[in-house]
Amino acid sequence: MQKSIFITGGGSGIGRAMAKKFADEGWFVGIADRNQAGMEETSAMLSEGQCRTYKFDVTDRAAWDDALSSFTQHTGGRLDVLANNAGLPSGGPLTEVTHEELDLLLDVNLRAVFYGAKAAFPYLKAAAPGSCLLNTASAAAIHGMANQSVYGATKAGVKSMTESLEAEWMEYGIKSRSIMPSFIDTPLLQNPPNRSRNTPIRDSVMKAGFEFTPVETVAQEAWNAVHGDATHVLVGKTAKKMSFVAKWWPGYLKRRAKSLAKAHEKSEGRPASAG
Repeated sequence: MQKSIFITGGGSGIGRAMAKKFADEGWFVGIADRNQAGMEETSAMLSEGQCRTYKFDVTDRAAWDDALSSFTQHTGGRLDVLANNAGLPSGGPLTEVTHEELDLLLDVNLRAVFYGAKAAFPYLKAAAPGSCLLNTASAAAIHGMANQSVYGATKAGVKSMTESLEAEWMEYGIKSRSIMPSFIDTPLLQNPPNRSRNTPIRDSVMKAGFEFTPVETVAQEAWNAVHGDATHVLVGKTAKKMSFVAKWWPGYLKRRAKSLAKAHEKSEGRPASAG
């Protein structure tokens, strides 16, 4: 029987690359996003009849049930992988983040991941053993960085949730996995980190000296995560270096965190703080 994967945030970036990767491997793909045009572009890259698209907000619990029910009608009731990939970027000092932005980030990046897991559980259980909950976490979950307090906290939450469900769901034959990429050059990085700033996130990342990982590399590691034994899969040189340094040289990582803070300040024409 053909295997299937349902991917949120499939209208661009990592989600689109995942859809292409799994489709190339012969899987049937469900693509979910709020961006209808983006989903159509992703769908056009796949073979005809190889995917279904679903426009909904991942923070809507009822919409999750409706989407997965509809998708599995096209897969013979089968769901092998749920890829909780939809997310929002954010940055800047906490004092600049509005309460509206704070609530939205928590809802999309964390609360909705739990909604997806709960909605997918009965389908993943039926497809077990070997089915998988795949969460997109981030290298930001490895160590707190300046100007990423809210974003990093949501991704650290996703990391912790993944570990908990790995323990809870293993008895059902369901894997729980996360991918932890560093900076990915996607359209989302063309946006400013928050409403009080106007410089794209991408500019600050480049000024801080961090490298970008291609989305195709992330998609390959997502495939590896689904088929491997590691609970968390670090993606890209920066993520792997951060993990190593966080364990052995945390002081160096703190200095790198400061460099990112200074890059944000300079990008807005502000004097960089000393030290």
